[in-house]
Amino acid sequence: MQNLKYFLFISFFVISCKNKKEEQTSPQKKITKEIIQQVVVPPKKQTIVKKDSLTNKNTTAFFTEYGKQNIETVVEFSTRIGNFTVKLYKDTPIHRANFIFLAKSGYFDTTSFHRLVPNFVAQFGNSDNIKTANFRNKYKQYKLQPEFRKKHKHKRGALAAARDWELNPNKLSTPFEFYIVQSKKGEHHLNFEHTVFGSVIKGMHTIDKIIVEKTDIDEWPFKDVNLKVVKISK
Repeated sequence: MQNLKYFLFISFFVISCKNKKEEQTSPQKKITKEIIQQVVVPPKKQTIVKKDSLTNKNTTAFFTEYGKQNIETVVEFSTRIGNFTVKLYKDTPIHRANFIFLAKSGYFDTTSFHRLVPNFVAQFGNSDNIKTANFRNKYKQYKLQPEFRKKHKHKRGALAAARDWELNPNKLSTPFEFYIVQSKKGEHHLNFEHTVFGSVIKGMHTIDKIIVEKTDIDEWPFKDVNLKVVKISK
């Protein structure tokens, strides 16, 4: 288990059951050269955003508009172990808007923590619930452009987006799965590899309790730690 802490993966959803081993991808150990991704300038004309209009081709435009109409930055979650609250950064607007979109759409209420690695990360946003699969399929597994910022690092409590490590040279984020850094020293080898777009501002002790739940060989907890959105606020 100790050696697995330096490997972060994006778990591809499998409807059958959580016992099927998730396909893993391995992060590079070498920190890449710091390159800041420019934020796409939002269109001047504001339009009404319809949820069903989201596609792979209009992701940035969709969330630019959605973000202007949905300005919340704080989301509180409940689990059977306790509550925790995350604060989303305004200077990562596409990832913030996407997270709020998922929260308001009820997606998180179908998901759970599905990868727990003590002294590394607690990953959430997947489950073996058919509703989770239906939501993903509805939006065709769209991706998000990275929003790397020098000041947002993988410190303890950081909230970041998972991504594929293979066939993904542009480091596009998955829109559905996220992780919280639990280690005290942080995981700075992942800086500029995954977009950090928020942090835990309350309930980090809950994450510390969740991450020591007993897991199977795929690091999925034997007893589900389901999520429920309690509050979304500015």
